Amino acid sequence: MPEVYQAERTISSLFKEQKQVDDVIRRLLDRGVPRDHISVMGRNFQSETRISGFITKRDVILGGLRTGAIFGSLFGSFLSLLTGVGVLFIPFVGPIVAAGPISALLLGAASGAIAGSAGAGLVSVLTTLGMPEDKAAVYQTRLQAGEFLLMVEVPSKRAGEFQLLLESSGGEEINTIDNTLVHPCAGPCNSPEDLSPEVRSHLSPEAQHTFIERYNAVLNDTSDEFTSEQAAWQAVHQKFDEDENGVWSKQKVGV
Repeated sequence: MPEVYQAERTISSLFKEQKQVDDVIRRLLDRGVPRDHISVMGRNFQSETRISGFITKRDVILGGLRTGAIFGSLFGSFLSLLTGVGVLFIPFVGPIVAAGPISALLLGAASGAIAGSAGAGLVSVLTTLGMPEDKAAVYQTRLQAGEFLLMVEVPSKRAGEFQLLLESSGGEEINTIDNTLVHPCAGPCNSPEDLSPEVRSHLSPEAQHTFIERYNAVLNDTSDEFTSEQAAWQAVHQKFDEDENGVWSKQKVGV
């Protein structure tokens, strides 16, 4: 029986070029890192296609989580390999494309939780995770300048291995924190309390029920948390619209 991947730490690194990000994600996947344990964000993803009207103000401020396939076709194949991709507005950084578990945290920041508070922005999100404030400030500044931030959740006993992998791939300002990012549910969701706060706060009670019902049904069939999460979000999007606060609460007519 293959060893279960047990993530316990999160290693972060900056990359200057999009190609470096693409290469390191493929190397991480080849080493057995599940795709839902890799996060990427950046504001200068290059696309060969001119995206007319792609980033509207509404998309930026209330840009929910989407499938990677959509963004991968626009910004590079590696985004199609990751989970929960979205366009979000982060205070002091601006509009970014974010993928992976970090996108749920940033969605909370973008649509109300910290967006209006003094000193808010990416620094607030990263320090909440346990990152030193000075390192978080460097990350925010360099993201704003057009670089890319990658975060990978790894087992403690393999932390050295993956740190060397990031360094050899061109990673800079590497940092390790002794916890992992938020995921919607650890296994089956038995009640709304099992949902992460970042997910729960953006769903009405009715939408929470829809999310949990669909998540558990797909998880039971596939044992794949990524597929279950994507199916759950799709079920919510089919039945509800977002309100002005970014909460999926408005029942669609005829659904």
